[in-house]
Amino acid sequence: MAGRLGGTRILILETREEAQFSRLLADQGADVLQCPMVAIVDAPEPAPVVAWIDRLIANPFDDLVLTTGEGLRRLAKLARSLGRERDFVEAVGKTRRFARGPKPGRALREIGLDADITTQTPTSEGIAATLAPYDLRDRRVGLQLYPDKDHAALIGAIVAQGAEVDTVLPYAYDARAAEENVVIAIEEMAQGRVDAIALTSSNQLRRLFDVAAARGCEARLREGLDATPIASVGPVVSDELRHYGLTPAITPPDGAFFMKPLISAMIASLGSRPPRSAASS
Repeated sequence: MAGRLGGTRILILETREEAQFSRLLADQGADVLQCPMVAIVDAPEPAPVVAWIDRLIANPFDDLVLTTGEGLRRLAKLARSLGRERDFVEAVGKTRRFARGPKPGRALREIGLDADITTQTPTSEGIAATLAPYDLRDRRVGLQLYPDKDHAALIGAIVAQGAEVDTVLPYAYDARAAEENVVIAIEEMAQGRVDAIALTSSNQLRRLFDVAAARGCEARLREGLDATPIASVGPVVSDELRHYGLTPAITPPDGAFFMKPLISAMIASLGSRPPRSAASS
């Protein structure tokens, strides 16, 4: 790597893989300010998820599209609690498995399987583009969804190829994260005590603005984001930033939309200059 992050203070809002992200940054010498935005919880109504697992086991899908590693882990956990983990893994193994980026692939390896096809771009549009060359006529496609996203376009694209789509949403976001911690993080940025904020999902940015609006500090959030370099993990986050009139200062190379390339990009951008947080202390 071109440099290190010693002396820099990085704000992370990661929830699903916060511990791993924090450790990777700390390994490069960063002082990590952690502010998880939401908690991830099992689906509040488990019955539809159980029914989906039952359908998968009874008659494995022709294709299985996994959009998040968290989703597969939640499904496997539920199957385990039902005493059906072995049957679940065997059924997943009989499908042709499409992974939205590297995270579902890692979750598959945890249960002894691999992705057959991985999207080059980890977005809904990337999934649709990856599926487009395949003949899906009369095929049953299991589609694992994730919260806070309108999946109608993706479902429509798969149906338009002649497939029958069976969806499952195995987890939810709990918005009752400690708002006070979010307000503190906003103030840290506004006072110039953060060298970069690393965003790894669009939901994090929306949550920042929702809390700021609820707590009457949206102007302060704008000041903080204007004063702090924003590191974006990939195009979904970057598009959300532009929606709010913001531009990422740090992004990983095209096609490398996950944590380690993001950290490498942060090292390249921040590792060669004096940390602003030290200068302002």
